[in-house]
Amino acid sequence: MTWFSGIVVYILIWWTALFVVLPIGTRPDPEGDVTAGGWRGTPREARIGRKLLGTTLLAAVLWIGVWVVIDSHWISFRSGPFSLPDR
Repeated sequence: MTWFSGIVVYILIWWTALFVVLPIGTRPDPEGDVTAGGWRGTPREARIGRKLLGTTLLAAVLWIGVWVVIDSHWISFRSGPFSLPDR
């Protein structure tokens, strides 16, 4: 994997992991204060900093796993069951 494709894969994993981490620990406000700009169901405390840090750590662990699989040639499209037949 080149450095450019590594960055692209990390960004894709990070973005996907963000949507996994966002709902964790979110408690909705049942009443909602409309005068303050809140609606029913909006989170009381978003804790977005923690969620961004958690997303970054999760994406780093997943990216290392993807990098190991790609560089180890466990899954290869050049040889093995996933390869194209010779002409």
